[in-house]
Amino acid sequence: MAITVDIDVMLARRKMSVGELADRVGITPANLAVLKNGRAKAVRFATLAALCEVLDCQPGDLLRWEADDAASVKPPRTTVS
Repeated sequence: MAITVDIDVMLARRKMSVGELADRVGITPANLAVLKNGRAKAVRFATLAALCEVLDCQPGDLLRWEADDAASVKPPRTTVS
């Protein structure tokens, strides 16, 4: 299971640079790059909210879930009556 970060897509749509976004959100360009490149282990809701406010988008526009492969997806639980 992997979370993909699409900040670069929103940056392109808004015609905004990484540096400008970092300044407006209030984080360092290095920390924004870690998030943008998918190397972050976590993101604070306050940071996510600030990104959404500056980029005028929803969290789902920035983050999406993708299965690693079909073998890693667990089958649904079954109940026995």
